Amino acid sequence: MYLFPKDRVKTGRMSHPTDAMTRADPVALTQQLVRTPSVNPVLEEGGDGEGAVAVLVAEWLEGWGYRPATVEVAPGRYNVVARRGAGAGPSLILNGHLDTVGVAGMAEPFSGDIREGRMYGRGSADMKSGVACALAAAAALAEEEIPGELIIALTADEEHASLGMAALVDGGVSADAAVVCEPTSLAIMPAHKGFLWIDAQVEGRAAHGSRPEIGVDAIAHMGHLLVAFEEESQRLARETDHPLLGPASLHAGTISGGSAPSVYPDRCDLVVERRTLPHETADSVMAEVESVLSRARKRRPGLKGRASPGLFRAATEVPGSSPLVTGLREACARSGVPGALEGMSAWVDACFLNEHGTPAVCFGPGSIAQAHATVEWVSVAEVETCARVLTDFARRFLRVG
Repeated sequence: MYLFPKDRVKTGRMSHPTDAMTRADPVALTQQLVRTPSVNPVLEEGGDGEGAVAVLVAEWLEGWGYRPATVEVAPGRYNVVARRGAGAGPSLILNGHLDTVGVAGMAEPFSGDIREGRMYGRGSADMKSGVACALAAAAALAEEEIPGELIIALTADEEHASLGMAALVDGGVSADAAVVCEPTSLAIMPAHKGFLWIDAQVEGRAAHGSRPEIGVDAIAHMGHLLVAFEEESQRLARETDHPLLGPASLHAGTISGGSAPSVYPDRCDLVVERRTLPHETADSVMAEVESVLSRARKRRPGLKGRASPGLFRAATEVPGSSPLVTGLREACARSGVPGALEGMSAWVDACFLNEHGTPAVCFGPGSIAQAHATVEWVSVAEVETCARVLTDFARRFLRVG
C-alpha cells in the first residue's frame, strides 16, 4: 500500500522496466536505483530524498506478491517495508538504506553506466547495489513456499541521522536475524565500532592583549588538554583491542575559541570523537575522559575544564557461532566466496537492530572505500554474486533458522 500520493514525488530519471521487474536481475535493478536520485536533502541543498525511489521499490515488491507499506518517517522522507510469508517459521530482515550523500563534483552522478565490469554513479556502492541484491533475493523467493517470513526493510536518512531505522525499530519491526547489505566487498561483518562525541570546554579570563597580568588564555590551556587527549589516544592503541575491529581510538574533531587577536580568549571549545568497541558505554568512556581532565589539570594548575557526552552510537557484535553468521558463511562457500569474517570500522544502522533484539550483520557488494567518492562504482560481478549468496542464505534460513 502507498501512504502518499504519487504525484507528490519527483520522479527524476526514474523508469519502470518490466524486464528488470520480471527477471529480478540485480544488475538491472541497481541501474534503475542509481538512475533514480535520492540524495539526502539534509546533506545537499535540493536533494530529492527517498520519495521517488520508494515508489519504485514498492511497485516492484507489490508486483512480486509482497505487502509493501510506504511510511513517511519525516516530512518527505520514506521507509518501505514489505513482508511475505506466514510467519510460522523463522523470520529474516534484509535491510538497506535508500538515501545517498550529495553529488557535488561528480561527472556522472546518476548514469548507472557499465564499463569494464564496473557500474558508475552515486549510490552504486553505498548502497543501492546492496538494496538491489536484497530485492533480487525477494523476487527469487516470491514463488517459493517457505515457512518463515521474509521482511524487506528499506530505510531513509542513514547518511545523516538514521531517522528511518529509528522509526523502523520503534515501530516494532523485528526478526530472528537481519542482514544489512552495506558494502563489505562480500566479507561478513558481524561487528562494528560505535562512537561518542565529547564536548569539552576550557574557561579563561578575557583581557586586552596588553594586560597579560589579568588575562587567562583559554586556547593555551586547551593545548594542555589536547596533549592529554593525545596521550589517551596512544593508551587506547596500546591497551585496547578486538579480534575483528582492532583498538578503540580517539581524535580531536573541531576546535573554536577567541574573539580577536588583541583579546585574551575567555573560552575554547573542543569536540572529540571516541570510536568505541562492543560493550563500551557512554558512561565508561566519560569515566576515562575525567582521567584525561585530571592529567591536564596536573600539567597546568589552574586549568578550568569540563567535558560532557554528546551523540552516542553503540558498537555491537553478533557471535561468530550464531546461525546468522554460520549460515552466511556456508552460503558464501556454496558460491565459491571466501566468506571472511571482518570488522566494520564505521558505525552502521545494524546497531539499532542489535539493540532492539534482532541480531544483525553486514554483508554486501562494493567497497566502503568507494562510498561517498566523487567517482563511485561497484563491481558487476560482486553484485551478481551477492544476490546469489543472499538468495541461497535466505531460502535455507527461512526453512530451518
